Amino acid sequence: MLLYNTMGRRKEEFIPIAEKMVGMYTCGPTVYNFAHIGNMVSYIYWDVLKRVLKHGGYAVKHVMNITDVGHRFDDAEFGSEDKMRSAAESQHKTLREIALFYTAQFAADAKRLNIIPPDTVRNASDEVGGILDLIGKLESRGYLYRLADGEWFDTSRFKDYGALTGMGFAALNESLMAGARVERPEGLRNITDFVVWRLSKPGETDMVWDSKYGRGFPGWHIECSEISMKYLGNHLDIHCGGIDHIPIHHTNEIAQSEAATGEKFVNYWLHNGFMTVDGRKMSKSLGNVYTLQDLIDRGHSPLAYRYLVISSHYRSELNFTFKALDGASSTLNRIYAVAENLSDVKTAGGADPVFVEAVRALSKRFYENLNDDLGTPEALKSFHEIINISNQRMSAREMTKSEARAALDALLEIDGSILALNLSERVDGVVLTPEVATLLKERERLREMRDFEGADKIRGAIRDRYGIELVDTKEGVKLRKAR
Repeated sequence: MLLYNTMGRRKEEFIPIAEKMVGMYTCGPTVYNFAHIGNMVSYIYWDVLKRVLKHGGYAVKHVMNITDVGHRFDDAEFGSEDKMRSAAESQHKTLREIALFYTAQFAADAKRLNIIPPDTVRNASDEVGGILDLIGKLESRGYLYRLADGEWFDTSRFKDYGALTGMGFAALNESLMAGARVERPEGLRNITDFVVWRLSKPGETDMVWDSKYGRGFPGWHIECSEISMKYLGNHLDIHCGGIDHIPIHHTNEIAQSEAATGEKFVNYWLHNGFMTVDGRKMSKSLGNVYTLQDLIDRGHSPLAYRYLVISSHYRSELNFTFKALDGASSTLNRIYAVAENLSDVKTAGGADPVFVEAVRALSKRFYENLNDDLGTPEALKSFHEIINISNQRMSAREMTKSEARAALDALLEIDGSILALNLSERVDGVVLTPEVATLLKERERLREMRDFEGADKIRGAIRDRYGIELVDTKEGVKLRKAR
């Protein structure tokens, strides 16, 4: 298996530290607001990575953090508000209330996207004791210095700081200096220095802790080092995150982790590309920030969005448009329709060995493409080729039940192991998802108001988006697969 390692900028053969065991860490969300669809891109790609590893026979231990304290807007260390505290103030809630609510919303979105939950999920606020121990190690090794607002890491003390970016220490400092928009705090030694323990301000009483460094709370970067090393050991196989984490967050993780332990922190660094919307960066000012619920409210299945994401390579920039999502929805419905038709083939007879071998070869190629740096676009070509040759054979009325079973088994295996598009549920019967249930309630409300035109539009949307036909009977509405 080949993976593109950001550290070195090349594909490398994946060799785990322990045979058939993989320790994998992904940077989790900062739970101050609903996750938008760009946030969810990372978690979909790393879900595919985990599934590929599991299919390859590896036991994967997956750890993720939840940032509920210490993260500043724009990832800045100074001159920027804390995301959690800003949200709590604007919503008139405690930090804990904000964290619990948005953590639950994130988990619900992940479930709707069929993302396998991590084995271990830890909130930064629950790891303060361990974080302070890690800070103590950095202090004892001479990496910290004190400013008026807390304890800072001196990046000039760490050899090869910035290696993940491909720049040297001086070049990285110069680059970040050029982009600095606020004045540096008095006494800051380097623009790349970062806070590991921030002193609380007067009036800040929520999510603050007493320590030898004063009453305060951890900086953002330190939590990922403490959580990952506590639950996976000092030396990790894989660390994942968005490309935006490379110059600051992940670079700082490497510095503080290796400074504290004297060991290599991570073997393979994987980063996914940005997502734009209609070719532009997502921003509230442009009105193009969408949540998964926004897509659902527009009649789209979460799994259509999952399909759209994995149809692009994880390292590529993904441009989201509703036209592209419409296309993904149509493609997904075609996949469902072909699988359902295969399950309905009743023609007796043996299996053509040429057809069966073609299905086997395409299935093998699917996994080979994934083993080449998660090549999902190329892998999907093989998956769709199985669908195409099956559809052609059914259209010519040449498909036997044995051949249909071979093709369907291949599609179900691929979907069950990697794609996670709920293909087996569509073959086995109609599944009433929460999204369809909501539409059914709205249709019933419109029928009661005698708005039959509106009710028919919902019927059509359920058929087109979810492949479900509604049949009105004396006993009520019945659901069946659309033909």
